[in-house]
Amino acid sequence: MDNNNSCKSSCSCTPDTRTPSCGCLTDNPPAAEIWLTDSTITSANRLDHFLARWGVNRGGHRVAPGLYRLGNPTPDSPVFASANYTLSFDALRSALAGYDAFILVLDTKGINVWCAAGKGTFGTDELVRMIGITGLADVVRHKKVIVPQLGAPGISWPEVLRKSGFSVEYGPVRAGDLPEYLRNRKATPAMRRVQFPLRDRIVLAPVELVHVALPTVIAAVALWFLAGPVAALAAIAAVTAGTVLFPVLLPFIPTKDFSTKGLLLGGVVAVPFAAAFASAPALPGWAAAAGAATPLLIMPAVTAYLALNFTGSTTFTSRTGVRKEIFRYVPAMTLMAGAGVVLGIILGVSRLMGMI
Repeated sequence: MDNNNSCKSSCSCTPDTRTPSCGCLTDNPPAAEIWLTDSTITSANRLDHFLARWGVNRGGHRVAPGLYRLGNPTPDSPVFASANYTLSFDALRSALAGYDAFILVLDTKGINVWCAAGKGTFGTDELVRMIGITGLADVVRHKKVIVPQLGAPGISWPEVLRKSGFSVEYGPVRAGDLPEYLRNRKATPAMRRVQFPLRDRIVLAPVELVHVALPTVIAAVALWFLAGPVAALAAIAAVTAGTVLFPVLLPFIPTKDFSTKGLLLGGVVAVPFAAAFASAPALPGWAAAAGAATPLLIMPAVTAYLALNFTGSTTFTSRTGVRKEIFRYVPAMTLMAGAGVVLGIILGVSRLMGMI
């Protein structure tokens, strides 16, 4: 991935005034160097968030790993661990407005806390490494780091304590609950509960849609010439169902597995297209039946595959659960899509040869 934090000779930052956006930041800051940040989310930050949501320069939305000073912290001020993904870092620092604290940013390669914990980059070894590199033991007296709860799968507190002498305190799921958490120094059951409301689901849709936009356009154009506008619209509908409708309707679709949820949703979306082909007056009976079967085979498979891909954006699944789904359902999706493509090719060739 591109490193957006390489030094620029024109940078005039000093160790006491460096910020996350300064061009002089490096991935491995010298020991005991503390950089400055604040809780203000600027228009540039919001633009960065927007671009990140739309998958633009996906690996470039990061801040330099290291130790940051928020406000005027003392050796007794709390230390919070964060990923170096800009949205994670900005959510943390903005939630701590009015507080004096240190933020220890781990090198998660520009990935958010939840995903990085699953990949191991927001993990025990990286936390211990950054504690050592930044000289955190010489900065604070309490020897404690507050880690977001979603980072817990990657952080083993006994290992962190053994290797660094620092204890780990697991904070709430959401950064917005930190002010209350700091007042009471206790996470309520509500703070521990992982939620995935509509707002959180829908903001993930753009990046999922962008990933498949170009193949969808190519497929739609090809189908327009081979099978007509209805077939082109069917391709767009299947992808839209998997990338937009699925996140919106996720809690309401029955069944537990994302794949079967996608198959159900794709089947519902395919019904109008199947009906349109089945009722086409100019088609002979066999062609109408094949035309109806084609969207019923391809569209649910496409939607289900995209729904399965959405597991990486949620906290509803585990790596073992996703692995089971892949081995259980992807062969069926492949078989369905393959059969539908074969039928589609037969229909397309028949149409070109004037048989239908």
